[in-house]
Amino acid sequence: MSEYIPSPSAWAAAQVELYEGSGGTEGLTLRDTGLPVIIVTNQGRKTGGIRKTPLMRVVDGKNYVLVASRGGAPKNPVWVHNLRANPSVELRDETEVYAMKVREVVEPTERQRLWAIAVEVYPPYHDYQIKTERIIPVFLAEPTK
Repeated sequence: MSEYIPSPSAWAAAQVELYEGSGGTEGLTLRDTGLPVIIVTNQGRKTGGIRKTPLMRVVDGKNYVLVASRGGAPKNPVWVHNLRANPSVELRDETEVYAMKVREVVEPTERQRLWAIAVEVYPPYHDYQIKTERIIPVFLAEPTK
């Protein structure tokens, strides 16, 4: 088993520690927004280490929509590269943990439908896309069982 490498972002590392340390009963919302988050665990493509990222909770049936907004920054978050290299993830939603496979959604109609769901859950995504020149990647996490 690979070693867990906490996020270099202090708030993200603290969120993961609280969320997972409580078994999914605390730290369930993003900072001070009150909006629900999930924890996505994946393998680092360069280090091989275990990486854990708090992301907005956006659901589409039994699937989860993962939006790589990074607040509209000019570059994608590192986890995008990890998911492209290894699509197997573990996703924690409160006390439930799921084995999932992710795929990047590039087909325009499907991407637009999922993007609309994400913006409804978290309206700042719209502003983030306007703020950056990159197309913000969208992934769909689907149960493996």
